Amino acid sequence: MPLLDLVIEKNKDTVKLVFKNYPLPNHRYARKAAAAVLAADTKGKYWEFHEALFENIRQLGDEKVREIATSLGLDADEIEKEMKSKKIQAIINQDIRDGKKAGVQGTPAIFINGRQLKNVSLQGIQDIINDQLKKRP
Repeated sequence: MPLLDLVIEKNKDTVKLVFKNYPLPNHRYARKAAAAVLAADTKGKYWEFHEALFENIRQLGDEKVREIATSLGLDADEIEKEMKSKKIQAIINQDIRDGKKAGVQGTPAIFINGRQLKNVSLQGIQDIINDQLKKRP
């Protein structure tokens, strides 16, 4: 997510990134991938796992998740167990409900203060951030 990294770096005192999962039903491994990232988060490896999944998006599957977990120094069996936990499944379900309520129809979807971006370029994102900052009391 180099684009978002740039936005955060440029606006580190004013922008907070919140990432929500919205596994698309036509992507057969999307929900498991979301669960894997959340499981890795319980071990402090959210972004590392997230990036590794995207780097391997064409090979996603149970074995790739185990391989990524191991490469990040995580116990693959623990990650698999955590992926199936009620807590992680509840987070994904809530993220999906939030996405539907917000009108998300695909991914990625970027919102700033509840406003969905149409221009997902560095300048487009920065323009909305600047506009929102002008509205602050």
